[in-house]
Amino acid sequence: MNFNWVLDTIDRQIPAGDPDKTAVRFDLEASLSYAELRELSLRYATALRGLGLGKGDRLGLILYNDVEYIPLYLAASRLGVVPVRINFRLAPPEVAFILEDSGADALVVHSSLVEKVGPAREQLDLGRVFVLRDSEDPIPDWAEDFDALRGAAPLDPADAPEVGPDDPLTLAYTSGTTGNPKGAIWTHGNTMSFGTMQCIKWQFSRDTVALVPGPVYHAGGFETMIVPALVAGGTGVCIRSGGFSVEHLVDVINEVGATEVLLFSFMFYELLRLPNIEQRLSPTVKRLLVGGDTVFPWAFEDCSKRFPDIGLYQLYGLTEGGAITTTLDPQDLSSQPNSIGRPMPFAEAQVVTGEGALAAPDEVGEIWVRSPAVSPGYWQRPEVNEKTFVDGWCRTGDLGSVNADGYLSLAGRAKDMIRSGGENIYPAEVEKVLTKHEAVSDAAVIGVPHERFNEVGCAIVILKGDAELDTDALALYCREHMAGYKVPKHFIQVEEFPRTPSGKVMKFVLREQYAGSFTVA
Repeated sequence: MNFNWVLDTIDRQIPAGDPDKTAVRFDLEASLSYAELRELSLRYATALRGLGLGKGDRLGLILYNDVEYIPLYLAASRLGVVPVRINFRLAPPEVAFILEDSGADALVVHSSLVEKVGPAREQLDLGRVFVLRDSEDPIPDWAEDFDALRGAAPLDPADAPEVGPDDPLTLAYTSGTTGNPKGAIWTHGNTMSFGTMQCIKWQFSRDTVALVPGPVYHAGGFETMIVPALVAGGTGVCIRSGGFSVEHLVDVINEVGATEVLLFSFMFYELLRLPNIEQRLSPTVKRLLVGGDTVFPWAFEDCSKRFPDIGLYQLYGLTEGGAITTTLDPQDLSSQPNSIGRPMPFAEAQVVTGEGALAAPDEVGEIWVRSPAVSPGYWQRPEVNEKTFVDGWCRTGDLGSVNADGYLSLAGRAKDMIRSGGENIYPAEVEKVLTKHEAVSDAAVIGVPHERFNEVGCAIVILKGDAELDTDALALYCREHMAGYKVPKHFIQVEEFPRTPSGKVMKFVLREQYAGSFTVA
């Protein structure tokens, strides 16, 4: 039996329902019906097979949100080819690392992002590179026009290889505390399970119109919301990438008649700040799902007063941990204001002490999560896997506690991760870049408050010799070697760091010293 669950479900939508029903929409610019989505994905499957790609091969995708993204992704899935979804905001060296680490056999990239492929092309044998036009930028002579893939005849689904629940479906790269990204493996079984968990939790149906303003390369952009919407026979909607505007978000919500909207916390705050938003927002909206960071209590109260008929849910999870593990539901917002909720259907969460025992109620320890959606591990990282994935549990690295009623609360991040505008920033990765600068002797990066993005990075540096602090030069250097959102927004020079007897920088002391210097307006 072929276990390509998402595709099998979409295939069944055609004879069972209306083939002209909209399956996916890209902003207000384009859409595909179920029949068109299926046809296009089958054509791309033939084209990818013609490139020599087969089960287990990896296909790199460096793309903005685009109407072509989902059929191309499904085409790869049909063949058992593993899409490697790469953050388009990464710097060229970061892109090169992921392409090398994943062993990508071919690549599809938007024309305005081609420059990010340069270093990888010089270092690696990338195979064939296809450019999907989104600008007037010319296609380099070492690449091919994506249009060459469009003319293939549809693949007969019976000719697709057998795919099992344990076969990899995609690699989602997430940065690590060592500074090297890790590819979290999502299997076909993981995707099936997570889609089922959401369909049960959110009661998705053919009337569902699920909207995600974030990037499709995120599990929070595709596996969350869009996949369950498709398997329920509803509609998935994504917004164009770059230059997020809450005004445009509202326009799209209202135009498509969104029933569910997934937001990063900073987007949620901007939505609440819009004048007269309670009169402007479409009455079709049933749920607002907010993920990425713990939502401030004032936002809960404000939303409940202004949108009494909309269910507000706070989400907690991580890519390798199954994307969403717990939710704080509307009925619990007032009684559990500091909580991140209780587990999703089929999910579990526990708190483990440093000694490896289950924590007592309200005792702080590391949060471990388990569900059928938890990744089996990172791509080619056996040593890290042994530490992170234990008997089906994923060790999150986050600190938290569970109260007597079973509600989980966050106490901090054991890995010092910074969460900025919905993106994870790992200080070790930024510090690694900073300390390569000729003027920097040592660096420590902490998160400080920010009105819009919740947190941003603050780099505290020790300079060499008589070097003087040049914040513009350091910021430019960082921007050349990493994604823009990772670049610290503040730089502070010190003579020395507070350290433990073993020499480790005591970042909690730095946060106490400097975080208070940056207030939220």
